[in-house]
Order: sequence, then structure tokens, then C-alpha cells
Amino acid sequence: AAAASGGGGAGPCPLLLPLLLLFLPGLAAGPAGMLQPRDTPSRERRELGGLWSFRADLSPRRDAGFAQRWYRQPLRQTGPVIDMPVPASFNDITQDPSLENYIGWVWYEKEVLLPLRWLQGDPAPRVVLRFGSAHYYSIVWVNGVQVVEHEGGHLPFEADISSVVQGSPGSLCRITVALNNTLTPHTLPPGSIQYMTDKSRYPKNYFVQNIKFDFFNYAGIHRPVVLYTTPAAYIDDITVTTTSSDSIAVVQYQVSVVGSTANSLSLSLRDQEGKVVATGDGPVGELKVLSPNLWWPYLMHENPGYLYSLEVKMQAQVDGVLLEDVYTLPVGIRTVHVTSTQFLINGRPFYFHGVNKHEDADIRGKGLDWPLIVKDFNLLRWLGANSFRTSHYPYAEEIMDLCDAYGIVVIDESPGVGIKLPESFGNKSLQHHLAVMEELIRRDKNRPSVVMWSVANEPASELPPAAHYFKTLIAHTKALDPSRPVTFVTDANYALDHGAPYVDVICVNSYFSWYHDPGHLEVIPLQLTAQFENWYKTYQKPIIQSEYGADAVPGLHSDPPVMFTEEYQKAMLREYHAVFDKKRKEYVIGELIWNFADFMTCQGTTRVLGNKKGIFTRQRQPKAAAFVLRDRYWKIANESSCLPPVITSHSPFL
Repeated sequence: AAAASGGGGAGPCPLLLPLLLLFLPGLAAGPAGMLQPRDTPSRERRELGGLWSFRADLSPRRDAGFAQRWYRQPLRQTGPVIDMPVPASFNDITQDPSLENYIGWVWYEKEVLLPLRWLQGDPAPRVVLRFGSAHYYSIVWVNGVQVVEHEGGHLPFEADISSVVQGSPGSLCRITVALNNTLTPHTLPPGSIQYMTDKSRYPKNYFVQNIKFDFFNYAGIHRPVVLYTTPAAYIDDITVTTTSSDSIAVVQYQVSVVGSTANSLSLSLRDQEGKVVATGDGPVGELKVLSPNLWWPYLMHENPGYLYSLEVKMQAQVDGVLLEDVYTLPVGIRTVHVTSTQFLINGRPFYFHGVNKHEDADIRGKGLDWPLIVKDFNLLRWLGANSFRTSHYPYAEEIMDLCDAYGIVVIDESPGVGIKLPESFGNKSLQHHLAVMEELIRRDKNRPSVVMWSVANEPASELPPAAHYFKTLIAHTKALDPSRPVTFVTDANYALDHGAPYVDVICVNSYFSWYHDPGHLEVIPLQLTAQFENWYKTYQKPIIQSEYGADAVPGLHSDPPVMFTEEYQKAMLREYHAVFDKKRKEYVIGELIWNFADFMTCQGTTRVLGNKKGIFTRQRQPKAAAFVLRDRYWKIANESSCLPPVITSHSPFL
């Protein structure tokens, strides 16, 4: 297990940190809609990125902030604070090694002045505070009043703060966040705190955070914090699903309104030229689009990622005042269907040739970074990748927006990674996992790029409790969204996996000649062929090779190839590809390399500055394997394209 030190000396007393996640009463994030904040004629948004005040609670029990009620006053008045950028992980920002591996409560604060128009009016507008994500458990106060708490590090949460800010004198809004990165057997991802009681070897109250996943447990406010407004009566949620034929498409919609019964609700669907192609009214209905432009994946069509704009307009009477709310949702028209041997998008076979990624980079950790995001998408398209999995947690909405716009297909994965302990399959863990899937689907349900949900990665699915766990979890996910297939990613033996009977697509990870028979490339053809044949014979479901790869230290060379060299990484890929080429003619529907780029992990004897399985370095420079994969992906794209010419010598990514 990887471990992060909680420090020595005055550490927390045994079992306190997990309990701290539970001891404060508060307002849980409710089941309301989670529309992405947008500027519209009726809505304003303001990002709160930049420098926040920051303080780690270094008290023996990590509870000084609560005992002394730091949220009641400016954080700088409670003791020393430092500047901390948001969004960013806090771990790598300073020169303090204790902060790099800190476990416990940290505190953030930002003071902002609100426009008077947000505070006045009859009725006054609704003011909402939204966090794109904060890892892991968050409690938020505004002007000393608790407004929300949320468990989970990779999905948005928000609070209506209208009554707090509109009832306070002046326009100052002081936002205080207490954030705890402790992982327990019942969090997602799970973890455990281990206390070292041997006083001859460890300082008093020494503890470590154990985890069963292979990436660094970065913590902080990782995605944008936004204040936005809506009218007092507003559009709360929109759900769209699409069906299509060659000549007509149907966009089914459902709109929910909060604050009043809408006097009128109208919808207009516009194409990319701004032309209205369909209209509707009422909270439930369908829009018919003649000769639709379908949403196609990158390299499958000359115009991938086509998005319409659905404008929803609501008018409602509140206290005798007519209010109007407007929200515009991007809509892609596409269908997904799975057979026993194929994955169909818009009725045509789709082959996943893509990558696994991480939200990970130097200095900012998992913090959202626009230059990095754009660079990654340019590299994906240069590579000829048409897809990726959000390993091993939901990615930022800003990333998902570009997937929709560029036609990059997504397997959208929950943070269910490292589920290894029997107690992590109990009812407490299951209930939280169900809630996480609700949050994920609520956020991403309308995205055309998302073609499949993945509920977990490499769980101990050979354990008997996994049968009930995954049967329940997958059924719940399908009930929430019947329009998409559901999977989880397995590394269990095909004959022992208790969760596989319930998935629509088999996603399997294997590292032949790396973790198994290390250094023996010659075993790959036999072992990989047997893997595919055993899984397909047992389940008769299409298969994705959801992970494969080898570490390569950039600049390390050897011929004949030996492990950790760029030559070995290339050789392993080619051995896998030879088997893929045989089986993709039958029932293998995809291959996702592990990994797109090198990424940070906890320290350990098998990791030298992180995991080096990237085909790009952490700084996004290509290793030799990147060119092998690029040649392969463009060749597959040219072979499978039925629309001439998808790829030409004029492509900016060639």
C-alpha cells in the first residue's frame, strides 16, 4: 500500500481523523439539478480563481479550526496564513514537506465584494456559490454561516447563499472552506489511516494514510469556484436524449423549474449557423429535426463533434412580478448501441483507439489548468486518438466540454478505484457509491461524448460480496440513465469475477511481461490471446483492452530491449497490437493505452518520481512509443473510415 505521512510529534489521536468527517451537522448537497453555470440574458457568473488565504490545521487533534471557530472571523485573524492559488492542489505549492504529505483539515478563505444588483430587487435574484470540485470532504461557510457540506473530491456541489448575503450589511462576502483529504474504507476512493504505535521506531501519534491506488492523493480546491445568479424562479434542470434515422432526429427533453409554476416554457433548437431547426413548449416533449447533423467521433466524420444549441426560456409570476430565465444547453444528436461483438455509434461500428489519462501536472497537481488542457487535446488529435477513459475519477467539466466539441469519445468513470478491502463492499460503502453515480450522471447525462459509464476500476471483484455490490450499483446506474451501457474495469480472473455478469462491455486490464512474467515479451501472444478468448467464451460480450503498457524512463535505451527503456515500451506495444489486430476482427472493440502521460504517485521502491508508463512525459514531450501509437491510430482511422477523405495531408495534426 502506498502511504502518506501524517507527520510526527503532535499528530491526531487514534481514529479521530475519520470521525472528523462525520461529527459536524450541516446542510448536505441536495438532489437539485446541476446545470453548468453559464452567462445568459438572465444569469451572471463570476469566477473566484486566484489567491486565497490558506492555513493547515497543525493542532494535535487537527480540530483547532472547529474548536476555535475559525469560520467566525477572517482567517488571517486566527493565526498565520499563506497565499494559495485556486484552482490547484496545495501539496506541491510550497517548500514545506509536511504540507506535501499533509493529512487532515486545511482551511481556505476568499473575501469578495458582490454587485449591489445581486443584493437588491423585489424579488432579489438568487445567488449561488458553486465548487467544481474540492478533495475530499468540504464544509463551506459564508459570512460565518454554514451553507453546505459535501463528500467526494471530483464532482461539483453548490449552495444557494441568497439569504446569507442579502441579509448581511454591506456587500462583503467572506467564503470559508474547511477541507479534509482523509480517506477511509467507505470513501471513494477508499483508504485507511494506520497508526504506528512502536515508539522505538516512530514518533508519538505517528500515522500514515494507506491507499490501494497508484496515483498521488492530491488535495485542495481543484476546479473553479463560481458565484452565479438566477432569477428567483429559475430553470433547475434539463434532461435530453436523442434518437435518429437517416432523415430525422428526435430530441426528447424534460425541464424542471423551481420557485414558481412557469407561466410559459419555450424551447428553440438552433444549428451552428444560428438557424432555428425545431421548437417546442412545456416541461416535457420532443423536438423533431429534419436532415440532422449527427454528432460523430473524431476521425469518423469530416465534421466531428457537431453541437446544436437548445435555448430554454421560462416566464413565471413571483409576487406579482414577471420573471424570465434563459438557459442554453449544447446538444449533440447521436445514438449508442452494444451488440455481442460491436459498439455502435449512430448505427456504425466504433473502435476505441485511445488513452487513459490523469488530471496531473507539475506544481498544480490536479488543479485545472487551461494551457495544459488545450495542449493535451492537441496531442490527442496529433496522436489520432478518438477516445479516453476518465481514469480513475470524473474529469473537470471544462475538459468534458472540449470532448463534446471535438468529438472525443469518453468512458466516464466514477472515483471507485482501490476498492480492495471486504469492508469496502458493505452497505455503507455501497450507499455512498450509489450517491456518487447519481451526482456523476446528473452532471454529465446530456453530454454526447459520454457513451458509457464505468462504475469502478480494478475492484476486488473476486470477493463474494462483489456480486451484490455490482449487481445493485449497475442496476441503479442503468435506472438513472437507460440510454448508455455500463461497465467497470476489471483485472480479476475471468472465472472468478463476480461483477462481470452485470456489465454491458467487458473492460479488462492486463500487463503481460510487466507485472506478470516481467521482461518476457515472448509470453504476450499466448497470454493475451487466451485472455480474450476466455472472457468472450464466458460472457459473449464485446471486449475493450482498457489498460496495457510498460514504464519507460525517457532517454533510457537498450537493444535488445530491457525493462524501463523506451525500446521495451515500444516492443511491448507492438506485441499487444499484433493480437489486437486479430481479435478486433471478431469481438475486441477497443484499446486504451496506459498511460497518456507520466504522472505522480506516492513514493515507493517501484516508483521513481511517479509512474512512467506515459507515452508522453509529465511535461508532454513524446517518448518513442508515442510515434508507434500515432502510426497505428492513424492507420486504423484510415482503414475504418467510410467517409472519404477523413484524413488528408492537409490535416493540422499530421
